Amino acid sequence: MKKNYLIINFLLLAGTFSACKKDNQEIEIANPTLSNVEIGYANNKRAIRGRDFHLNADVIAGTKITTVEVKILQKTNQKYTDNWKLELTWEEFKGSKNTNVHKHFTIPKEAPEGTYDFLFIVNDENGSRLELKEDFIIIDAANMAVDPIVDRDIFSRNETMIYYMNTFVENPLLFNKNDLFTAGAQIKQIQGDGILYTALIKRKLNYFPETVSQLDFTKCIIISKVEHKGLGPASSVSTLNKINGVWGGNTITIGAEKDGVGNSISGVKAWESGQYNLVILYHNSTYNVSTYKSIPITIAY
Repeated sequence: MKKNYLIINFLLLAGTFSACKKDNQEIEIANPTLSNVEIGYANNKRAIRGRDFHLNADVIAGTKITTVEVKILQKTNQKYTDNWKLELTWEEFKGSKNTNVHKHFTIPKEAPEGTYDFLFIVNDENGSRLELKEDFIIIDAANMAVDPIVDRDIFSRNETMIYYMNTFVENPLLFNKNDLFTAGAQIKQIQGDGILYTALIKRKLNYFPETVSQLDFTKCIIISKVEHKGLGPASSVSTLNKINGVWGGNTITIGAEKDGVGNSISGVKAWESGQYNLVILYHNSTYNVSTYKSIPITIAY
């Protein structure tokens, strides 16, 4: 009898423990998570006063997103020339479970130079909150050792100029099968080591790289790739050349089997009629700074 009594008590306790464990699991709150975070181009955690700033992150909510926030706040242990902060809230992601937060905004010219706290915050409808905090530098362009700028960009069709430094000689920029497409670009105000790409990308792929690290060669038709090493201050790198009196760069035939670096033009990047972007991408690995530019073109294949 005593043995049966002990067995019954053990079963009751085990049942109680299991019920408590189950209850705890049911009330456990899932937190949002982040991946592929880029605070500034190439995730350099830096911004230039008066210029565009790039932010990217993939967010998975615990339940669903309510708001996404960014705060740039002055540190208590730093000195600044003026009091300043930036706080932004985006409600457009409300109700999303998985989303990509890709934002561009301007850092005001009046923002004092210095090191700040950069906070990326995701609020979840289940009451949880994710907060990523990083050191963040605001700098004036005049104080940068490297400030890469697309100085010249020139495109021609069959050796006839159709685009020159932000001027559309023909608009839209239209190419046909077997046309020679020549693209040239120059990046100035650089030094050290870096790499420059020009690439064609179908817009229907919904793929818009803004840094060299984002290049997916299964989706890009690379026209040119130029690397430089050990450049001195205030240098430039270029794919420009002059043939028969016409400025241009590297040439690819619309319909070619391989691109400018020998990759097969097949799969999702195979030639077809439609809208494309010609993308110029530059990254300086010595100073971890980047720049890019995108120009729309049309191909009738």
